Amino acid sequence: MREYLKFYIDGQWVDPVELKTLDVINPATEGVCGKIALGSAKDVDKAVAAAKKAFKTWSQTTREERLDVLNRILAEYQKRFGDLAVAVTEEMGAPASLAQRAQVPIGMGHLSTAINVLKDFKFEEQRGPTLLVKEPIGVCGFITPWNWPLNQIVCKVAPAIATGCTMVLKPSEVAPFSGHIFAEIMHAAGVPAGVFNLVHGDGPTVGAALSSHPDIDMVSFTGSTRAGIEVARNAAPTVKRVAQELGGKSPNIVLDDDAFAKGVARGVATMMTNSGQSCNAPTRMLVPKTRMDEAITVAREAASQVTVGDPNGNSQLGPVVSEVQFNKIQKLIQAGIDEGATLVIGGTGRPEGLDKGYYVKPTVFANVTNDMTIAAEEIFGPVLSILGYDSVDQAIDIGNDTEYGLAAYVQSADLDKARKIASKLRAGQVSINGGGGDMMAPFGGYKMSGNGREWGDYGFHEFLETKAVLGYAPQAAE
Repeated sequence: MREYLKFYIDGQWVDPVELKTLDVINPATEGVCGKIALGSAKDVDKAVAAAKKAFKTWSQTTREERLDVLNRILAEYQKRFGDLAVAVTEEMGAPASLAQRAQVPIGMGHLSTAINVLKDFKFEEQRGPTLLVKEPIGVCGFITPWNWPLNQIVCKVAPAIATGCTMVLKPSEVAPFSGHIFAEIMHAAGVPAGVFNLVHGDGPTVGAALSSHPDIDMVSFTGSTRAGIEVARNAAPTVKRVAQELGGKSPNIVLDDDAFAKGVARGVATMMTNSGQSCNAPTRMLVPKTRMDEAITVAREAASQVTVGDPNGNSQLGPVVSEVQFNKIQKLIQAGIDEGATLVIGGTGRPEGLDKGYYVKPTVFANVTNDMTIAAEEIFGPVLSILGYDSVDQAIDIGNDTEYGLAAYVQSADLDKARKIASKLRAGQVSINGGGGDMMAPFGGYKMSGNGREWGDYGFHEFLETKAVLGYAPQAAE
């Protein structure tokens, strides 16, 4: 039973101004597995003040000093690898294999990437008589979600540290353990006091206090589009920079060629990863109408191979994160049935033999149309919709016919054809034939999937202001 009843502020573990606690639920057992303190606006004020004070000195550090700190953080992170993996499985139900293979390593990946980018990053550029300088934006507020908790913490913290910013982090109160351990890592690494601060809490209280705080210069939020709109609204009066990575309803266009069956199977496997709880999941598979029956056969077989169960065992899918999410997913599956989509496999209720835990059946719908609820709304569970198309141009139109634009996918034996389709899809990332894993590839979305980009060198720019120093070099006399 974990108890995390302190916050990390100004290099110390401190008591909240007023103790209010929240039980953390293990989604595999539905039992309480820990308790955290919930912060208030007063706790945020203390953390922001510490970050503001630390910014004066941290913003003036050298490249070498920041590299040294990042390398120490990476070393401490590696020491706590096992603790982090156990925490992620316990707090949000990721299978142990996924936690060890992806959930925890991706945090190391962001740290290593930030180190490599920082080594050669150009903070200054002279253009004639003018010097252009990239300077840290200031104090940053980070509000991160529960689905890939370490990924979304470290892809903000690492570039912020590298660029000379200071920060206050509010990890998800639904899955707060890994964020708390990350704060312990920062302390063990000797990050200077006030540079990194952590306050646990909920969105309406701590999240709102961060996004509206006059001494926060930038807020970076990852989560639902609905919550992102609230963050932007709260931030507007202080005209701070807002970076958002929000929802998605990503199309996956499978072309009519020799790679069809492989593409369908790959799409099912990718969709089910992390129990479908990824904002860039390929939730809408588009196949030629003439091959819909074949797609149904392949998808049913692929989904039937996905094992669901105890995340500490050998299952590929654990539970979804909470009762709230479970109930939402059940309603959306029922909506698919009610609106006339073909239920290929899965459906409502828990998988057979699982009477406790927020487990969802791997579910596939076919003959879905883009006006159905399951094709329009982000489900955030292991639910795939297969839509038919008559022509490639129509597939592209259907793919783009969404309020989101985070990711898109193309499957084809013809690489040139896939590239042409990728160029027409309105999304921040397009994956061809399963391509992925590039830590330098910018991540972020079009339309209501957000603004700004994270990862790699693009992630650095989010934390920098541009200053032009005029007359820096005297002009040659005429």
